Amino acid sequence: MKVAVIGATGMVGDVMLKVLAERNFPLTELLLVASERSVGKKMTFKGNEYTVIGLADAVAARPNIAIFSAGGDTSLKWAPKFAEVGTTVVDNSSAWRMDPTKKLVVPEINAHELTAEDKIIANPNCSTIQLVMALHPLHKKYKMKRVVVSTYQSVSGTGVKAVKQLENEIAGVQGEMAYPYPIGRNALPHCDVFLENGYTKEEMKLAREPQKILDDRTFSVSATAVRIPTAGGHSESVNVEFENDFELNEVRKLLNEMPGVTVQDNPDTNTYPMPIYAHDKDEVFVGRIRRDETQRNTLNMWIVADNLRKGAATNAVQISEYLVEKGLV
Repeated sequence: MKVAVIGATGMVGDVMLKVLAERNFPLTELLLVASERSVGKKMTFKGNEYTVIGLADAVAARPNIAIFSAGGDTSLKWAPKFAEVGTTVVDNSSAWRMDPTKKLVVPEINAHELTAEDKIIANPNCSTIQLVMALHPLHKKYKMKRVVVSTYQSVSGTGVKAVKQLENEIAGVQGEMAYPYPIGRNALPHCDVFLENGYTKEEMKLAREPQKILDDRTFSVSATAVRIPTAGGHSESVNVEFENDFELNEVRKLLNEMPGVTVQDNPDTNTYPMPIYAHDKDEVFVGRIRRDETQRNTLNMWIVADNLRKGAATNAVQISEYLVEKGLV
């Protein structure tokens, strides 16, 4: 089982290697791949030293699986080249997500749709993954009509430069800016670029990706995505209107029974999800579960997850595990 990690030197690539090691992924050969400026760099995985190689050499090596986290342009150019030589690509960028010929996969929800013919598989947006993990069991039971989500996203979702900007601001150091404004002591209602409709790309990902993952266009999602000065972990305030009524105890039970979801919901003990507790964990945490008293059949909840793990690296590794387990690679 030959596995290539594309973008191995980046923030998500680093977490992917960590997750592959932690989960004892059954690889026999590992290729660490990055852009030309990183070729030749030495990296360590499970105590062994590896030399970073370029994309052309990685394609020539014909890995069984290539896990991409190197940006959309790299994926658009190189994923088809890997697919042509028989490699199955699991891509973490937004490049292929809304392509009708490609599957958009959260393993706990729709991995069963994958076949050996799927040579490019899309990993959803980090905010989308944690959202659908909580919505999926509730949608099956009560049928969603409308979802309104406001996100509170950490700087790690932007990348190393943004994390450095926050660290510099905390330390009182002038440095390179990832954002058009300071992020410390601030909140930027601006994740990704603005589109003609006034929404950002991040907000439109949240609107469209859940419909594709859940294979249902009958519900709608309206999103506002906000960047806040936390180092890691994304949080979401979610309001869901259902066609059918619900009992709160049953909602908690359905969420607790969903693989990968943990309910943290006890106001009496101030128990609720927070990014600081989700750090380095693979679960999606759900709390503040309560009825919207202004509207029929409507629920409020608060969802938190580590955006670099379940929101990116862990989900991609889980897809790869499924491919191996089912003999699809």
